[in-house]
Amino acid sequence: MGSLLAQIEKPNDIKKIPRNKWKDLAAEIRQFLVENISVTGGHLGSNLGAVELTMALHLCLDLPNDKIIWDVGHQSYTHKILTGRKDEFGTLRQFGGLSGFPKRSESDCDCFDTGHSSTSISAGLGMVHARQLKGENYTVAAVIGDGSITGGLAYEALNNASKINSNFIIILNDNEMSISPNVGGISSYLNEIRTSESYLHLRDKVYNSINDDLPKVVTGIRRAKNSLKQLMIPGMYFEQLGLTYLGPVDGNDTAAVVRALRMAKKVNKAVVVHVITKKGKGYLPAERHPARFHGTGPFDIETGLPKHTGNKAGYTNIFSTVMLKLGNRNSDVVAITAAMTDGVGLKRFQNAFPDRFFDVGIAEQHAVTFAAGLAAAGLKPVVAVYSTFLQRAYDQIVHDVCLQDLPVIFAVDRAGLVGADGETHQGIFDLSYLTSIPGMTVMAPKNKWELSDMFKFALDYGRPVAIRYPRGEAYDGQKEHREPIAAGKAEILTSGSGIALFAVGSMVETALAVREELLAHGYDASVINARFAAPFDRDMLRSLSEKHSLVVTMEENVKSGGFGEHIREFADEEDLPFRLLNISIPDRFVEHGSVSVLKDRLGLTPEKITERILQSADSAKDR
Repeated sequence: MGSLLAQIEKPNDIKKIPRNKWKDLAAEIRQFLVENISVTGGHLGSNLGAVELTMALHLCLDLPNDKIIWDVGHQSYTHKILTGRKDEFGTLRQFGGLSGFPKRSESDCDCFDTGHSSTSISAGLGMVHARQLKGENYTVAAVIGDGSITGGLAYEALNNASKINSNFIIILNDNEMSISPNVGGISSYLNEIRTSESYLHLRDKVYNSINDDLPKVVTGIRRAKNSLKQLMIPGMYFEQLGLTYLGPVDGNDTAAVVRALRMAKKVNKAVVVHVITKKGKGYLPAERHPARFHGTGPFDIETGLPKHTGNKAGYTNIFSTVMLKLGNRNSDVVAITAAMTDGVGLKRFQNAFPDRFFDVGIAEQHAVTFAAGLAAAGLKPVVAVYSTFLQRAYDQIVHDVCLQDLPVIFAVDRAGLVGADGETHQGIFDLSYLTSIPGMTVMAPKNKWELSDMFKFALDYGRPVAIRYPRGEAYDGQKEHREPIAAGKAEILTSGSGIALFAVGSMVETALAVREELLAHGYDASVINARFAAPFDRDMLRSLSEKHSLVVTMEENVKSGGFGEHIREFADEEDLPFRLLNISIPDRFVEHGSVSVLKDRLGLTPEKITERILQSADSAKDR
């Protein structure tokens, strides 16, 4: 570790670093990030780009009194380092270790938990109003990226921020644009004038004195001023919303950002500081491949290549192939994603059918209603989105898709436990929120072949369909069981008696392992692949009562509103003569950690599930 970084042990220690050493400190932080993330994995590119920006914030603010809200929060690693958490980076994103996102429970310097995008301005505005109502005095800064600001929530917040007469700093971290020297020079000059105390005082005094007698003159002056600004200032959009705009500023120049922030603190209204940063700065592989290093596993520092690669194709890869085939076969198939082209596996579809591919930015609500419009006009839209992000568009699924019974297909990636990204990213609620909607068909494949079959079924079904599948390698077992998909029908994989394991999607593989464990204890269990979580196979449940006294539902979803609860409600209504045991994720948020560790903690391993089943079976014998 470098000598400068060693001096930073607690919040505000960065202020002891002399200005002529800021560049050296930034270099040490980048080296620290690369060395640590190459071991633990994490969000590298965005953090490398935001080093100087973060340093400037910590130089200008007093933490934890002042507040920084990081939109999404995946770029907050330098913030964690500068607030005394650098010694914990060996545990980053591991169970019980440092979170990859801001967490209030982790540090007083993390004032707001984040993980999803476009929330920081709303949260920051709430803190500004709370500051005013409580008569307190501190600075509030919301850091939002050029991707996150595409979300509708951000614009709703900007609209309201324009009404405040109190300082609120909104930092737009733009890592896509380049800086024009001329624009930057003019902006710096105008910013100095527009935020100087003498200018602000003179402007208000002149306007007020003239306005008493010549209001039309004031209106004319303002119109002329705005016309000039429209030509000269790149942030006129924000100005027209009623926000002061400063920038663009070189976000990888600590001194430049410090100057801009000091100017911004003088403005008694909402002010947007537009900084330009380079994603992956300082580490060549991340600069060349920013998408790959957005979120990375462990990698070799010298080459930038992953250290561990699975041999099996993942479900996302299978989906990618399926979409390409469906696109070739049917010209009405279109694909929509919300700024996750690579993540959801639509890059190949985009390359093959650019006119039928739509990346709407980080705007899940728009993605869903846009898909509904496409479907209403006769196309066959597939919305590919992570489970945790789809929940942001629940109202649109209800009103714009299902209420009209429109044939939109939802490819719900990362369903179930996703691991290291933690509470904000675990896809453990989709069975609950999707099966609550009338008219929504919810499916989950047991293996990679069934994933392909389900999409083909959904394309011809002509109604709203959601197909959920997990992160990681695709299960390739049970290839011999490939019965045609029939609406609402489950599939028997093994026929036994006494105990029936009724599993959804990813839990089918676990159920088969549980069956082997039960065989060693003298139980020959049936294994049923649910296929459909909604509508589920009622006839199958009725038939199970003939030879089974215990039915075990298995799902990688919370218990509340999940598959098991729907089965229990039906069994009670029909008075079916078997007992039910629900294996699911407890009704709580699940912290970060590897999926294997989390499953063990949650009791979702074959061994722990078997133990619960045996306890239930033994208790029945004792009655």
